[in-house]
Amino acid sequence: MKAAVRVILFFANSFSYTPFKKSLDHPLAASDPVPEEFARCVVVFYHCEELDQDREKELSKLLTKNIKWIARKFGTAEVVFHSFNHLSTSKAAPEVAVEIVRDAAVRLERVGFKVHETPFGYLNQWTIDVAGESLAKVYKEF
Repeated sequence: MKAAVRVILFFANSFSYTPFKKSLDHPLAASDPVPEEFARCVVVFYHCEELDQDREKELSKLLTKNIKWIARKFGTAEVVFHSFNHLSTSKAAPEVAVEIVRDAAVRLERVGFKVHETPFGYLNQWTIDVAGESLAKVYKEF
């Protein structure tokens, strides 16, 4: 099957965001988001495509596996998900993307990770300080 979920995984010394503007008029969009800051975390920029429909569980397992791998390389249990719909022209329905990420979050939390998410359905201003090591920047397609 052709690649569908696309992710850029960063190990960040620090990551912060400030909600800028609501971009999705949908019940899944966050309400009243606030700025947040994180240290020593894996930041997951993710994009889900139309092909992801009906593959949510399989894709969340693959996503979880890759996040755990990079987190262990850098000795962190802090993860931040950020919807980044700029990695392909094909886009999944918001429900599909949210299901994949929320399932991955549950899987990660079960094994001791602390999981966060930037406000879904919002454009955000963000600041990221990515570590210099090659493995601190990884692109994957599932």
